[in-house]
Amino acid sequence: MQFGAALPPLEVDLDLIRRLDRNGPRYTSYPTADRFVKTFTADDYLAWVEKRDQNNPLSIYVHLPFCNTVCYYCACNKVITKDKSKAEEYLAYLFKEIEMQGKLLGKHSPVEQLHWGGGTPTFLSDEQMRALMGKIGEHFHLVEDGEYSIEIDPRKVTEETITTLASIGFNRISLGVQDFDPEVQLAVNRIQTEEETMRVINAARREGFKSISIDLIYGLPKQSVNGFLATLDKVIAAGPDRISIYNYAHLPLVFKPQRRIEEKELPSPKEKLDILDQTIRRLIAAGFLYIGMDHFAKPSDELAIAQQKGLLHRNFQGYSTHADCDLVALGVSAIGKIGPTYSQNFRSLEEYYAALDKSELPVMRGLVLNTDDLLRRDIIQALMCHFSLSKAEIEAKYAIRFDDYFKDELHFLKDLEKEGLLDIHPEFIRVSPKGRLLIRNICMVFDRYLALDDNQAKYSKVI
Repeated sequence: MQFGAALPPLEVDLDLIRRLDRNGPRYTSYPTADRFVKTFTADDYLAWVEKRDQNNPLSIYVHLPFCNTVCYYCACNKVITKDKSKAEEYLAYLFKEIEMQGKLLGKHSPVEQLHWGGGTPTFLSDEQMRALMGKIGEHFHLVEDGEYSIEIDPRKVTEETITTLASIGFNRISLGVQDFDPEVQLAVNRIQTEEETMRVINAARREGFKSISIDLIYGLPKQSVNGFLATLDKVIAAGPDRISIYNYAHLPLVFKPQRRIEEKELPSPKEKLDILDQTIRRLIAAGFLYIGMDHFAKPSDELAIAQQKGLLHRNFQGYSTHADCDLVALGVSAIGKIGPTYSQNFRSLEEYYAALDKSELPVMRGLVLNTDDLLRRDIIQALMCHFSLSKAEIEAKYAIRFDDYFKDELHFLKDLEKEGLLDIHPEFIRVSPKGRLLIRNICMVFDRYLALDDNQAKYSKVI
C-alpha cells in the first residue's frame, strides 16, 4: 500500500446508501465479541499472559459503569444510581483486579495508552479518580508522554475536576454532546446546556489537553436536518480536534432504556440520511477529514496523521495510533487482548465481585484466534483504517495465494465493485470515495462467522 498522500475526498451517494444499507458489525474487533466462547477461562488467560513478550507495550482500558441518570438512547453496560457508596465498593474490587493484573504483567511493559470509559467515569469524585490513577501507576509503568484519555459528561464535572484530570496524567478528553436541541434532549432524557459543554472545553484547553473530541448522535427523536446542523455549527465553532457522528441504532428489544423512546418521534429514514449527508458536507467544508466509521478529525490530529502514514489501528475503543499494544481489561464487562486472544470480564457486578472474592480474575469468556482469524483480522483492519489492502503483503505474511484463498469472497466483492464501492486489481483492493461510508458492507464479505451464521438483526444498520 502507498502511504504519505491524503485520501481523496469522501463522496456521499444517498441512492447507493439507501439500496445497500443493512445490519452489520462495527468491527472494533475481528472476530466480534459475540463470537467469544465461555470455554475460554481465566486459566487460559493466564497461560497466554505467560507466553507474551513482557517488553511489549500495553494499553489499559478501565470500565467505570455508574451513571446518575439514564440516557434513553444508551447501549452501554451501565449501572444507574445516585448512591455514591456503590463507587466505593466497586473501586475496592477494581483495585484488587489492578493488583492481580499488575503482578502478571509487571512493570516492564510501558503503558502507552490508557482510557477510562463507562458509564460515566466522572461519577467518581476527584479524590476517587486520583486514587484510581495512583493505584494503576503503582502496579503499571505509565510512560510520561502516553496517550491517556477519559470520557466526560459535561453535566457532572466542574472546572476543578478538569484540573484534577490533567494533574493525574490525562491529556485527551472526549465529551458527549449528542444534540443541543432542548426538545431532543428532553426526548432522550439528557438535558445538557451549551454553557456546561463550553465550560469543560475551555477548561481542557487551559490545562493543555492535547486532544478534545466531541460525540454527536443523529437519528434521535425530534431531530431534523436544520436542528442538527444548528448543533453542528456550534460544535464546529467550539474548535474540537475530533468530531464523531454516531448513527442511533434503535434496538429496544436489546436495550431496555430505548423502550422509553417514542418511535413515532424518530426521524424518517429519508430525513436521517439527509442529516448525515448535510453533516458530512458541512464538516468537510470546515476542514475536517473523514477518518472512517463516524470519525472526523482535523488534518493536524494524530489520527489523521497516523492514517496518512499507514499507522492507524482500530480496537475496542475505536480508532487508535497504537497497533502493537496488548490491551489490559479492567472492570466489569471490559474486553482485553493478549497476543492472539481476546477476553471479556463478567458483565454483572455480582459475578465480577464473586470472582474477585475468590481471588480469581473475573474472565467471563474469550477466544483464541486461529490463523484464519488473524488473516481476516488483518484484512478488515486494513480496509477499516486505510480503505485499501495489498494482496502481496497478505500473501507474504500468511503464505497464501490471495485470489485462491478468497475465491468466494472475490465473487461477492465483484458485485460491490459493479456498484462502485471499490476497485479490485491484481495487486490490491481499494475502496472508492463513495464506498468509504459503506466500509462495513465490504468488511462483512471477509467475515467467515457472519457467512456461517447470517443473523444480522442483532447488529445496527451500517448507516
